[in-house]
Amino acid sequence: MTESWVLGFAKEAIELTLLLSAPMLGFGLVTGVMVSIFQAVTSIQEMTLTFIPKIVMVFLALLLFLPWLLQSLLSFTTRIFHQIPYIIG
Repeated sequence: MTESWVLGFAKEAIELTLLLSAPMLGFGLVTGVMVSIFQAVTSIQEMTLTFIPKIVMVFLALLLFLPWLLQSLLSFTTRIFHQIPYIIG
């Protein structure tokens, strides 16, 4: 196991983490902006109005992207398991 392999592995793991979290964060961000605009227009400052729509949209994004998320994670894990003999020896 070399230093370059460890750095490459860490880089790939961080990129995969960001890529897998992006859909949920994007849906939450768009929903948050829409709720904020709605609150500014109507002058409603209810705290639950900000959290519940975001939670629902993040959950829906998770359901929508779950097959892709699992496939990406499974592919990464499989590559790592196949590299174990080369890492040890």
